[in-house]
Amino acid sequence: MIRRLLFGRIDNSPLIIFRVFFGILCALECYGAIVTGWVRRTLVEPEFTFNFIGFEWLQPLPGVGMYVYFAIMGTLGVGIALGYRYRFCAIAFTLLWTGAYLMQKTSYNNHYYLLVLISGCMAVFPANRYFSLDVKRNPNIRTISMPGWIKWSIVLQLFIVYTYAAIAKMYGDWVDFGIVKILMQGKAGYPIIGSVLQLPWIHKIIGVFGILFDLLIIPALLWKPTRKPAFIASIFFHLFNSIVFQIGIFPYLSLAFTVFFFDTKTINNLFFKKKPHYSDAPELSPAYNRPLLLVLGIYFLVQIALPLRHHLIPDDVLWTEEGHRLSWRMMLRSRAGRIQFQVVHKDTQKKEYIDASKYLTAKQRRRLGSYPDFIWQFAQKLKAIYAEKGIAVSVYAIGSKVSVNGKPYRPFIDPTVDLAAVPWSHLHHNAFILPSSEADTTEN
Repeated sequence: MIRRLLFGRIDNSPLIIFRVFFGILCALECYGAIVTGWVRRTLVEPEFTFNFIGFEWLQPLPGVGMYVYFAIMGTLGVGIALGYRYRFCAIAFTLLWTGAYLMQKTSYNNHYYLLVLISGCMAVFPANRYFSLDVKRNPNIRTISMPGWIKWSIVLQLFIVYTYAAIAKMYGDWVDFGIVKILMQGKAGYPIIGSVLQLPWIHKIIGVFGILFDLLIIPALLWKPTRKPAFIASIFFHLFNSIVFQIGIFPYLSLAFTVFFFDTKTINNLFFKKKPHYSDAPELSPAYNRPLLLVLGIYFLVQIALPLRHHLIPDDVLWTEEGHRLSWRMMLRSRAGRIQFQVVHKDTQKKEYIDASKYLTAKQRRRLGSYPDFIWQFAQKLKAIYAEKGIAVSVYAIGSKVSVNGKPYRPFIDPTVDLAAVPWSHLHHNAFILPSSEADTTEN
């Protein structure tokens, strides 16, 4: 049964139309990042970017380089949509987008990570075998079918994303709607809906619907009797997110995924009226079954394991942030922080307090006070700046305090630890983060 499900051939219309939607959305995301000033604010203006730790060698290109970088990605998106030299465009886009993702995390978004994963999958999928310029160039590659594992890989990836998102919401500050209230406070100035979003009963609807949608949407789309209501709920949910949270293309990408859940005859009738329908048949390709199952198995084991890693790290992930990224923990918390950096010259013991505004943008400074990896990386940056002057220094975080979800500020970083001298651990607790259970709660 599973063998037939994965390796039997099915109509490829969902993959073909998804390729078109995906390419258009990628192009809009990249061109839009230039037009809206995102590239300028995030990658051009900052003196340095907060990379993912371990990828410091990935630095923004100088001058107009990052504008060209994103323009190239946008053009590759157009190539994907048209199916023109598809494999090259898809692979190149995946590499460039992954580079941009790892290059900065001040504007971190879980959806950027999802786009890394999906673009990588699309680079492998045979999405140019119909309705593409590649088929016009080489009619021999034309086909109206695909192996079933392509559809089920997308479905399983989405199931992982939504299920972990639902589970993550099942904690105190979400179920009492406190964090929903905080998230909506920033939307009070919106025309028409701003005041409505401040109503407590609206917070309850958002909180309950958020969990139920994430938990049930994939099963509901898979089951034919609930498919249409689930699709209508998806439209409402994702348009709400687009309007309220303004998160770019990703609500529309999420809607584009729904083509994999509908009957292929329906997809053909909507988008490819002249395309012959492929009658599902158990045509198997045993030559590559086992290697493919191994690759898919490893990929999905990693996808399942990554969001669980914070359980192996002491303390609450909401406090330490260790294991938060790459875990589909979306819109779960609000953080605010205060911090002062002190540099001590090792040879003279001279002490200096650092004005972070000399080095960081306003958005970077807001992140700096709240997130431990940003704090550690800035300490490493200060160490490097002074080393260029021939001065060896220690760097301390003085008065570091963090408020999570509007709660009282509590001491966050141990002020006695030389942050310039300690390594960063990805998989273990970083001891310079003070335990949440022992932090002082007296200051508001």
